[in-house]
Amino acid sequence: MKNSNIAILTTVINQELYQKSSCLFPTTMQRFVIDGSNKMHGLDSIVYMMKKLKGKGIDWLIMADEDVLFIDTKGIFETINFMEDQDYMVCGVRDGGQIAIRYQNPYVINTFLSILNFKELESIWNEKEMRKNQYLNDDEFLDDLNSLPQEYNATSLFEPYYCFYLWLRRKGKRILFLNATKALVEDDITTLVYDANNNKLAYHTWYARSYGVTKAHTERIDNVFKQINIPEPTVERIIYFKDSFFGIKYKMKKNWMRVKMKLESLLK
Repeated sequence: MKNSNIAILTTVINQELYQKSSCLFPTTMQRFVIDGSNKMHGLDSIVYMMKKLKGKGIDWLIMADEDVLFIDTKGIFETINFMEDQDYMVCGVRDGGQIAIRYQNPYVINTFLSILNFKELESIWNEKEMRKNQYLNDDEFLDDLNSLPQEYNATSLFEPYYCFYLWLRRKGKRILFLNATKALVEDDITTLVYDANNNKLAYHTWYARSYGVTKAHTERIDNVFKQINIPEPTVERIIYFKDSFFGIKYKMKKNWMRVKMKLESLLK
């Protein structure tokens, strides 16, 4: 990691929550934000990320949602060191089998928090090729799932962004799956994520959209903030990206899908 250029990217849906959680982000790296208020998220955010960040000299990219509350940012750098030593491309928490709130595919990660070898990704990036990987083959991956503590669905294609991680795996790139557990006794939702050395790294509260909107989730997330030593706020330079036409394109795509489904049902 010596002399590496590390950056952190957040696709923000809830600005109020981001203003509070971002003060817990590492202060030694460039911060980028993608405006997610117009339905930009998941796979669309990954593709947009590549358009905006490719060529900026980033070696490692941390992708963290605004409902990720870092406990100890030293774990980020220690995890990057481990990933470099062991030749891992990306790390994150399995989207099934690891935590009770997510019971989908255990062969890929959930995008709420990950660390990505961005320099290596740039060298292989092919959007068209990547998008063709939203499928599963029987017995394709050799992960030992027997010790996973929670339920999962090994045939799930629940999230459109799975194709990104399935593509990386099929390219021979390794995923480091981080350990995660329930965070608090009184909170059945929040997840505690551990770094590569199994030290506490961050809380993921989930339900970012509901913060400041729904009383129960707002109070629950505020309680998680109370578990962390909040530093004095600092002025950080943040570069914002927004695809101003994405909301329109999203609506057009949804409408076309509805028309397509109707036509297919009529032709049956």
